Amino acid sequence: MGHPMQDATKTSVMKRLNRVEGQVRGLSRMVEDDRYCIDIVTQIAAVRAALRKIEEAVLTDHVAHCVEQAIRSGDPDDQRRKIAELMEVLGRADR
Repeated sequence: MGHPMQDATKTSVMKRLNRVEGQVRGLSRMVEDDRYCIDIVTQIAAVRAALRKIEEAVLTDHVAHCVEQAIRSGDPDDQRRKIAELMEVLGRADR
């Protein structure tokens, strides 16, 4: 199991997630209001971009703290586990 996110990252991520939540609610309203499809798709792209930024912030925090701690620990099993975990999640992100 990993360590909790750093406080500053957590605060930033929560603000961004709240913003994305509002964007998604806005998308629902757009669909309900029969808005132009291209406008809806444009807004979906904005939500996806915002989620990518959030993902990047969380991964950066993870590398800066969890992975770095595994490296400093000198524990080769923990190091391999953290790197494998990171590679797996990065591989899934590209799909």
